[in-house]
Amino acid sequence: MYIRPRRNRKHQAIRNMVEESTLGPEHLIYPLFVQEGKNIKEEIPSLPQNYRWSLDTLLPELEECLELGVKQYVLFPAVREELKDRTASYGLDPNNFYLEYVRQIKDRFPEIVLMSDVAMDPYSSDGHDGLVENGKILNDETLPILTEMAVVQAQAGFDVIGPSDMMDGRVGAIREALDQAGYSETSIMSYTAKYASAFYGPFRDALDSAPKAGDKKTYQMNPANKREALLEAQLDFEEGADMLMVKPALCYLDIIHLLKEQFPLPITAYNVSGECAMIHAAARNGWLDYHATMSEMLLSIRRAGADGILTYFAKDFALLKKS
Repeated sequence: MYIRPRRNRKHQAIRNMVEESTLGPEHLIYPLFVQEGKNIKEEIPSLPQNYRWSLDTLLPELEECLELGVKQYVLFPAVREELKDRTASYGLDPNNFYLEYVRQIKDRFPEIVLMSDVAMDPYSSDGHDGLVENGKILNDETLPILTEMAVVQAQAGFDVIGPSDMMDGRVGAIREALDQAGYSETSIMSYTAKYASAFYGPFRDALDSAPKAGDKKTYQMNPANKREALLEAQLDFEEGADMLMVKPALCYLDIIHLLKEQFPLPITAYNVSGECAMIHAAARNGWLDYHATMSEMLLSIRRAGADGILTYFAKDFALLKKS
């Protein structure tokens, strides 16, 4: 036998030298849930080691994570039910707590990158990402709401706008609105291939944002479809997206790889709440090694082609790398 692949595995130094994919804190984006109030650090039962934060408890957490090398964050607001309405008007209020938190975070930590969530569901009494009328989610009527939301988020200091709604045409509408408002340097990370997945449960628990009626299958993608992701990506690319996202990540590694091969834009992937909760549950039962499984999962997403990974494991992985 002249060809023996094992010769390149015989020593740790050689294995490190020929390693094809690398993963560090600089590749991770940490999703955080924020809530109005003071002295709040409330663990989410279905997503262990993740919390709803008030600003006063969040700031020390951000400082600790920055010291570990995590510099990118996406914030999601947990909004009180009485502030929600059919048109998500609280999300358009420049003085809402979400945007006030952003201003204070950027003032305290100007070096971090903050990414937003643009969708109606955190603020909607219907719990849908778009405007609902007679049980139907209205696409074109939703776009002005999303564009106004994106502009007030940019004004507050978000570096990257994240439309997660899956309405047709929203990236182009948001890009045009941002440019007209003087925010041509504000990036758009589009939730391009966002599937109607069963893995979102803990996230919806965290924000209490599940639909009040029906489901999201008329606007989120069918998990059976692969070529459709190319169409969604082509549209977002042409409409001015700066980054394309695949969500979820673990069951859609082929989609991550497909978009990475086909488009000259950075690809991000969302390692969603259900994917993380599975590892926590298995590890707590002694069935899996938490750190080893977490690291392998994240590496697989990176290997598939993700330039950035949104993951609730961001802090734990950074701690592991530092140890």
